[in-house]
Amino acid sequence: MPAMRRRRTFGAEAREKTMASNGGARQIKRVRNEVLVALKMLYPAALPGDQILRTLLAVFPQLEWDQLKKDLAYLCEKGYVQRIIAESESDARMTPWRKRWFRLTSSGVEVADHCVKDKALEI
Repeated sequence: MPAMRRRRTFGAEAREKTMASNGGARQIKRVRNEVLVALKMLYPAALPGDQILRTLLAVFPQLEWDQLKKDLAYLCEKGYVQRIIAESESDARMTPWRKRWFRLTSSGVEVADHCVKDKALEI
């Protein structure tokens, strides 16, 4: 009699994703720290989102734009990164994220330099 294969249920898949996300949290923190480091090298200048992605792909080849977009939004909400709105943008909300410009704030410099600790970014 052939062995019966157990079908994975949604709950089992969710548990596997949760277990994988524990390592994923560390990766998210690493990516966010690298965003701060990349912007710090050009401080006080800004970089467009697509250039930030290209810079990070050297370190994180599997990084996808959707994840970086979330990380940039998070860093903006924390006050570490600021979106720069160009005069040429007629409606800033309609500008694609890849074409938006971002710069490090003074708070972001302090975190990037490890002068100020943020447990949400500590690895």
